[in-house]
Amino acid sequence: MDRRKAAERLLERAKELGALKFGDFTLSSGQKSTYYFDGRLLSLDPEGADLISSVFLDIARQAGAEAVGGPAVAAVPIVGAITMRSRRDRPQATSAGSGRTVMAQELAGTFVRSDVKGHGTRQLIEGPLRPGMKVAVLDDTVSTGASLLTAIDEIQKFGCQVVVTLCVLDRRQGGSDEVRRRGLPFVALWEADADGNINVAAG
Repeated sequence: MDRRKAAERLLERAKELGALKFGDFTLSSGQKSTYYFDGRLLSLDPEGADLISSVFLDIARQAGAEAVGGPAVAAVPIVGAITMRSRRDRPQATSAGSGRTVMAQELAGTFVRSDVKGHGTRQLIEGPLRPGMKVAVLDDTVSTGASLLTAIDEIQKFGCQVVVTLCVLDRRQGGSDEVRRRGLPFVALWEADADGNINVAAG
């Protein structure tokens, strides 16, 4: 299934699950909205997780990512689905020069905590991430982008390179513009307009 067809089916699935709700809502950014997207209903649904991980893994591999990560808690189920798929779906390729058949790389997973816990290792970044790795950073929804941008900052401070950013829904409230202003590729499966209409992104 290509990216657009996957995004279209994912939007249908979101409606079937009631993940898209309409009314009066206050977002985590404090802004008011006439609709709400419950990304966890979709990313914790077997079909939803399958569709998201399929598209995101393909984009991450094309960008040369060695790991995927994002903010807790929204990114956690998506990261888990992608890392498992990266092990299961490993296309073969012929190594240049040697002619040997090699398997595509498995991707490590990571997530960024919102605050440091007072016990254990007391770190913000969890998972087998190493400095120097190339990382695809993702979230289920981007509005002002605060959570995504914080994850990007922490992963970069850790010494990793962010090669692409991903989300299911771009609410077009400034977050994606800021990501692009920083020179990072940004890919969304859906986009919302000013009236709250949600459509498959053109890209």
